[in-house]
Amino acid sequence: MFEYLTDMNYIEIVLLSLEVSLLAVFISCLISMPFAAFLVIKQFPGRQLIIVMINTLMGLPPVVVGLFLYLLLSANGSLSAYKLLYTPSAMVIAQIIIITPIITALSKESLEIFYSHYEDYLTSLRSSNIQKIQTILWEGRYSLLTNGLAGLGRAMSEVGAIIIVGGNIEHLTRTMTTGIVLETSRGEFSFALNLGLTLLFISLLINVAVHTLRKSEE
Repeated sequence: MFEYLTDMNYIEIVLLSLEVSLLAVFISCLISMPFAAFLVIKQFPGRQLIIVMINTLMGLPPVVVGLFLYLLLSANGSLSAYKLLYTPSAMVIAQIIIITPIITALSKESLEIFYSHYEDYLTSLRSSNIQKIQTILWEGRYSLLTNGLAGLGRAMSEVGAIIIVGGNIEHLTRTMTTGIVLETSRGEFSFALNLGLTLLFISLLINVAVHTLRKSEE
């Protein structure tokens, strides 16, 4: 792995992977965590159906997401005017779709624990729904950060959807996972192995961070 640290192609691939996945996780957290908090504090018709749908989408095949986005972004698709196909932006969108249900479901489980502790107190203060959401999001911040890291790990390992909408274009949309697929098919096992080791190392760092955060909560 270290012999490639001066290889600009290798560095470019690693940086693009991090850029796409971090941006996707950040946007996904902005969407999923407040929505999860809303599901926790609010009872309304159709709530259980939404929860079932979220849990179902956790297992959504990435290639299906890629195909769906490809049809929308291609020349004959309804979003073709934006010219997003085969760009990093399309890859970010694909990862957001994949990880948002995962982070939402994990965050809902985490926030339910905190809300059970604060529900009576918040009700006695006649707190608004916004105040309740803000409170449990703050109290559960470490658990939510852990969920975000779990989403990052999932995003970093994604290959099916992003290779469809990104096209695995050199110097533009090639990530570590798509690079591994390409280099293996070419027989360039050394480069593919080094990309794999880098991905494994990043995954190890993410898991160490998750473990550390969980320990700090105890």
